[in-house]
Amino acid sequence: MSFIRTKLLPVTIVLLFGVAFFAVSARIWLPGDMMSPAPIN
Repeated sequence: MSFIRTKLLPVTIVLLFGVAFFAVSARIWLPGDMMSPAPIN
């Protein structure tokens, strides 16, 4: 249990933060029409 707490948990948190940061930064490189909300009709 201590191995999971000391090694796995920080790596998982950093990985999740990295994925979230990549998803946010990827929006910058998308064209403007893809960033706007989807049309309703």
